[in-house]
Amino acid sequence: MKENYCLQAALVCLGMLCHSQAFAPERRGHLRPSFHGHHEKGKEGQVLQRSKRGWVWNQFFVIEEYTGPDPVLVGRLHSDIDSGDGNIKYILSGEGAGTIFVIDDKSGNIHATKTLDREERAQYTLMAQAVDRDTNRPLEPPSEFIVKVQDINDNPPEFLHETYHANVPERSNVGTSVIQVTASDADDPTYGNSAKLVYSILEGQPYFSVEAQTGIIRTALPNMDREAKEEYHVVIQAKDMGGHMGGLSGTTKVTITLTDVNDNPPKFPQSVYQMSVSEAAVPGEEVGRVKAKDPDIGENGLVTYSIVDGDGMELFEITTDYETQEGVIKLKKPVDFETKRAYSLKVEAANVHIDPKFISNGPFKDTVTVKIAVEDADEPPMFLAPSYIHEVQENAAAGTVVGRVHAKDPDAANSPIRYSIDRHTDLDRFFTINPEDGFIKTTKPLDREETAWLNITVFAAEIQYAWTNVYFSLTFLDCLHSLLPDNRHQEAKVPVAIRILDVNDNAPKFAAPYEGFICESDQTKPLSNQPIVTISADDKDDTANGPRFIFSLPPEIIHNPNFTVRDNRDNTAGVYARRGGFSRQKQDLYLLPIVISDGGIPPMSSTNTLTIKVCGCDVNGALLSCNAEAYILNAGLSTGALIAILACIVILLGKGLKGTSSPREDMRLLYLGSKSPARLMIRFPIKLV
Repeated sequence: MKENYCLQAALVCLGMLCHSQAFAPERRGHLRPSFHGHHEKGKEGQVLQRSKRGWVWNQFFVIEEYTGPDPVLVGRLHSDIDSGDGNIKYILSGEGAGTIFVIDDKSGNIHATKTLDREERAQYTLMAQAVDRDTNRPLEPPSEFIVKVQDINDNPPEFLHETYHANVPERSNVGTSVIQVTASDADDPTYGNSAKLVYSILEGQPYFSVEAQTGIIRTALPNMDREAKEEYHVVIQAKDMGGHMGGLSGTTKVTITLTDVNDNPPKFPQSVYQMSVSEAAVPGEEVGRVKAKDPDIGENGLVTYSIVDGDGMELFEITTDYETQEGVIKLKKPVDFETKRAYSLKVEAANVHIDPKFISNGPFKDTVTVKIAVEDADEPPMFLAPSYIHEVQENAAAGTVVGRVHAKDPDAANSPIRYSIDRHTDLDRFFTINPEDGFIKTTKPLDREETAWLNITVFAAEIQYAWTNVYFSLTFLDCLHSLLPDNRHQEAKVPVAIRILDVNDNAPKFAAPYEGFICESDQTKPLSNQPIVTISADDKDDTANGPRFIFSLPPEIIHNPNFTVRDNRDNTAGVYARRGGFSRQKQDLYLLPIVISDGGIPPMSSTNTLTIKVCGCDVNGALLSCNAEAYILNAGLSTGALIAILACIVILLGKGLKGTSSPREDMRLLYLGSKSPARLMIRFPIKLV
């Protein structure tokens, strides 16, 4: 360092000598600062400008943080016209003039009166001028120059953060970058080595290293295992002066966490698990749990379970509880102690996510044997069929056997079974059951037309008694069963569907209340080939005892002259007129009895009455009126006279009807009020054809 300063001084002197010789003829008298401070290194040394009056130094230097007893001499201003007689006065102006920098107006010496800090201000720009002491007349133009504060190493390096946190995967290769830490130095980076930093590691070896120039922390050991140690504390130092002795330093702490990778397969802590399940357990019920341990965490430690072998693969299943990382073995189908008492399963635990980089550590799975013992349970009775269908004819006498249900105790004890009907399914108590043998009987005749099917539920209860050394009759046991509900130890139920078979016990009837209409006409008008009305029938019995239907007239009127019935052989029939010349005045209503028979065994029949009205029609055969034509009386009578005449007619007709009591005759009267032309309409008795 000392040699460098000497070399710089020599170069400065040589330059001054050369330039002074080259410009000697120039006119003298220009203000020339003389340098008394520290020389500046390199390119920031003296900067010379050519002038007509001589050489001018435009930079001074002063060391920062000077704490000596006397002011620091920065430099000296001197004019060529200064003969030393004291007639020239030097004046200083600009940044810090008079406060930080003062000048001796006679000698031109400039001093710094305060301690300077380059980190607060690196340079000051000042103006110097020589004037006549008496008149203050400027003797030459003002000259500008700069005073630079020269840096010393007074600031230690500081890191951007007091602490750092970083992650790196476990088992990373040596040299893997972890994090870069950065420090800064407030000293001048362009002068000396005050701001030249070098990084080193104080704590954290041999696991990590740091690059001296960049501050990048890297792994230094291979195969660091998170499961062995997860967190490391590293201390990094940054030192200025290029790391040489005497440099200032700063430190920071770095917490490095190893993140997990899937480098460990799952392992069962034991080779065999023992479990048990009751034969009374229902599918879906948990049997037991197994757990394989995986030291990895997160998705790397996820384990899934499966059954890969064993004689119970069809009866058991396994699911994964991802909250506890356990394999939950559940019952898939019911087991039977009397059939098989033990099962063996081979359960596999495997990682869900496998890292290909560590596949050589595999296989990432493990297997274990699970032995499951079936425990005996007091099972309820079992019906020989899941459901029953029986048949019984309608109208069968009470006590008729419908059918039988049968259940047995699957346990070795083979306890007695008692049967009963769930009365909620037989509210009308149509049936009863023998509690010992399960025979179902009717309690009353049944009607298929009311209900074709009856559905009941039958219970089978396993009965256990404490008095095994005493004989009781079955009647007494049934009494105990009804009085002591606790004796019903186990119970099962089965649905029973009872079909009511049809017998031909219903005669067919008209499907609707039919009514026919025929137009009155004279005798000469030809008969129509169209039926007056087409009829059909309904039968409540089953189709086997219902259609086909046969339609006919009763034997006593089969040759009546007015109407006939033709069976269409499709369960319908047409009613036709045998003659013409129907008149409403003679008879406006006919009642025609029709016999309908079914095809059942034995056949059933009924007689139904068809009403046929004689109506007035237009020339096209359209109905106009079906009322009887009235005899018209002169309306020139008073209302009282008409009422009197009507009363007399009623009395006479009443006397005439005393001898006719046939139900097939009818008398109809119609009286119209006085607001319309008074007419008396008399209908004559109607007789069945």
